[in-house]
Amino acid sequence: MSWECPHQTGDESTCERRGLPCKPLESGCVLCGKVTFVGIEEKERSMKTPNDSLTPRANIQPDQTVAETVLRYPQLREKLEQLGVDYCCGGKRSLADAVQRARLDLAEVVRALEQALDQPRAAATDWTAASVTALAEHILDTHHVFTKAQLPRIAALLAKVQRAHSLHHGAMLAALRSAFEPLRAELEAHLSKEEQILFPAIIAIDGYLAGRNARPQVHCGSVAHPIRQMEFEHDGAGAALARMRELTQDYQLPDDACETFKALYAALSALEVDLHEHIHLENNVLFPASVAQEQRIGAPT
Repeated sequence: MSWECPHQTGDESTCERRGLPCKPLESGCVLCGKVTFVGIEEKERSMKTPNDSLTPRANIQPDQTVAETVLRYPQLREKLEQLGVDYCCGGKRSLADAVQRARLDLAEVVRALEQALDQPRAAATDWTAASVTALAEHILDTHHVFTKAQLPRIAALLAKVQRAHSLHHGAMLAALRSAFEPLRAELEAHLSKEEQILFPAIIAIDGYLAGRNARPQVHCGSVAHPIRQMEFEHDGAGAALARMRELTQDYQLPDDACETFKALYAALSALEVDLHEHIHLENNVLFPASVAQEQRIGAPT
């Protein structure tokens, strides 16, 4: 085709990455934002990225899902995080719905997002353009490593703060522990299942399509089954993060907070930010891409 898509199949009508009809302007396509349609005729206008200074001002569409918005403009993750708009577990909701759930004004949020896009900054990594294996390895090497290091550290900080501040903040800290400990246990088991079962299958499917390995035998018959379980567990993690933010009043430190108290809140906030991005990359990029790849290779003969 005229735009030389790297994911075209033989009939030049199906995207091998997503397993769907080729639609270059849709989120998830590596050419999204790079090809312009004029009338009925498809014409390639430029190969400039959305961050290029010559690109027309971005148009935030409230009826698009939050995931689609972030996939098109990865640099908006930080602003959505600051605003408290869910883009990971709730990524399948429209931006308008997500903003309403966050009890924010839609016009103000859209304006803030457009202003964020206008700010000069280093281009965010477009993981929709990366291979499935590269993204899976990034998640393992970055987000899994971070989470496994932070969980025991947070547990130790919380225990220390409870011992020092139980007199004035005992009830809140006890409730915080009641939210954190199940989250820690769930995440540790969750990461183990991804590392031992799901991610090896995802990488093997991608490797088979790239000619690096033999056709894999996927646990439970299809990669879609463990993916559904992982997404269900993501919802539970998201609810626990929201509960901890509520208990701490958005991690607002009390007047008598010591340095350990400050470190605890900083660590919990950092865990929340990292998990949001972690879940977004899995739910909205890695998992759909792997399901599409498995559908492409079809059932074993």
